[in-house]
Amino acid sequence: MAPLARALTILGLTESESRSLLVQARQRTLVPGETLCAQGRAPTHFHLLEEGVCHGVYHTEAGRHYSKEFYWEGDWVIGFESLLESDSLAFELQALTPARAFALPMAILQAWRTGRHPAYLALLETQLLFKERKERLLLLSTPEQRYRHFCDHYPELLARLADYQIAAYLGITPISLSRIKARLRHAD
Repeated sequence: MAPLARALTILGLTESESRSLLVQARQRTLVPGETLCAQGRAPTHFHLLEEGVCHGVYHTEAGRHYSKEFYWEGDWVIGFESLLESDSLAFELQALTPARAFALPMAILQAWRTGRHPAYLALLETQLLFKERKERLLLLSTPEQRYRHFCDHYPELLARLADYQIAAYLGITPISLSRIKARLRHAD
């Protein structure tokens, strides 16, 4: 539970608050493809990822998949829209690699939100920054620039993810990503 205790301290929880949460936390071991919460279901827990890679993925009726975002060690896995709208998730939360995560009841996050707890604000601000940066990347960059940005900012994920997963995150097809990679190899 040490990684969870550290993460709670970073969020600004008191020692007493942290002890209370540690008692409620449950550790989950996940296999690739295992779902933390299915699309269309209301999450019962939010998670701190201790090890591995997970992602939020939209599944369309046409059978397409779009990676909303990736989560890796030290990331909080939260469906904020579901929390704020008291609704089901519009996407699935899924493990991409073998993973371990700490699960905490969503009621805790809801209480933090209602009470305007500093931990909730810290989580929300982190998510907002990430979303604005990704939005800017997707709107203002070419597919090649998006891929270069991914390589520069997330090199540790390159070896852990398949090309089709990276392509889905960048909003391009796997074929487009393959062409981009080939162009970059020939340019070097």
